[in-house]
Amino acid sequence: MERKVDVAIIGAGSAGLTATATVRRYTENVVLIDGGELGTTCARVGCMPSKAAIQVAEDLHRRTVFDREGIEGGEGLSADIPASMEHVRDLRDVFVDQVLATSIDQMDDSMFLAENASFLEPTLLQVGDQLIRAEKVILATGSKPIVPRAWEAFGDRILTTDNFFEQENLPASMAVIGLGVIGLELGQTLHRLGIKVTGVDMATTIGGLRDPLVNSAAIDVINKEFPLWLGQAAEIVEESDAKLRVTAGENSVVVDQILVCMGRRPNLCDLGLDGIGVRFNARGVPDFDLNTMQIGQFPIFIAGDVNADRPILHEANLEGRMAAYNATHEPIVAFKRKVPFAITFCDPNIVSVGAAWDTLKEKDIAVGEMKFGPLGRALVMAKNKGLLRVYARKADGRLLGAAMIAPKGEHLGHLLAWCIQQELTVTDLLKMPFYHPTIEEGLQGALYDLRRQLDIKSEIPLELELL
Repeated sequence: MERKVDVAIIGAGSAGLTATATVRRYTENVVLIDGGELGTTCARVGCMPSKAAIQVAEDLHRRTVFDREGIEGGEGLSADIPASMEHVRDLRDVFVDQVLATSIDQMDDSMFLAENASFLEPTLLQVGDQLIRAEKVILATGSKPIVPRAWEAFGDRILTTDNFFEQENLPASMAVIGLGVIGLELGQTLHRLGIKVTGVDMATTIGGLRDPLVNSAAIDVINKEFPLWLGQAAEIVEESDAKLRVTAGENSVVVDQILVCMGRRPNLCDLGLDGIGVRFNARGVPDFDLNTMQIGQFPIFIAGDVNADRPILHEANLEGRMAAYNATHEPIVAFKRKVPFAITFCDPNIVSVGAAWDTLKEKDIAVGEMKFGPLGRALVMAKNKGLLRVYARKADGRLLGAAMIAPKGEHLGHLLAWCIQQELTVTDLLKMPFYHPTIEEGLQGALYDLRRQLDIKSEIPLELELL
């Protein structure tokens, strides 16, 4: 016998939980289905435990400037790795418990089904031994780390974020393969905790940067902490004493373990999407509308990491709300997406916001730059490294995007994202207050540089307003 529901949601991660809460504003005839581990990728193995580990490493790394500040004893500090990893897990468990306490734990057995699901028809799901007939379906099954099949033979010497935080201790040496967001964050964290780290990536960019000058600055800063091998694919062979040799081009190193951060693959296997006629794009993801979240013309919506578009919690939450609204309303609505925004929480932060460099035409834009070397607040903090580049349209000075490696860049990124979304101009921003001494003065410097290129003429200084 079929059970009929208004909406079936497959996947109880960030997107799925947000979608469920949103759907319940309009109907209680909904089921949430997930046969996997609960607690969300962000809380269990992603954003939150990684930030806990980063904080431990940053606190320890601060000892490297104690001598110049007249603070003695810094050289005697070190990390008790098992205790540090236990601290990270304790915080991780707090985050997971918070998620469960406010979501799954509040649902009865008829609303939450701890089973895997597959499509028999566009609106008919096999869920364990039940058949669920849904008017609309939201697909939010998340993603999993990519590990080349040949490397699986090395067993527990190969780590991913799925098992990294479960390590009770860490070895003397590690290679981090893949220097996107998570690889760069954890690579620097491992180095600062005292592990000998080598970073490897077949790309020539790090932290997702697409601005060549900011990327060059970032490589220069991070490479001073641990070696970065870029532009060559990694090869791994087994050595004696259970160690692994990693080779990339002419570079080679022997390590105890390898952390693989080569991206994530959407969880789409065994869902039966092929069998109901869903078409997939070149990236192996169902064709869907970024503004409605609908897959083709099917009564199915896709949200979160599974669509491989913006794999981060706040975007998953937004997509879950969009999918839920359209799953409970007719006609389907196209929503405006928020300004693209990405942060790598290495030190200094790497941030990209708005239009990426390689999507812009150089003849149509002006670029303002600011180096953080001479900035007063950054000097006091002993964090005076990095480069900020801000892009604006030449025709009217409207802010388009920015890229940076900057101290406290997460905060500068937010300011810029808000301004870009409000379609403000360089003039609008320079009329805003900037306090001294702050990191935000670095943004002010970049904006002044940008303004000069726009050739804005005025008898009255731009910072002054007439009554």
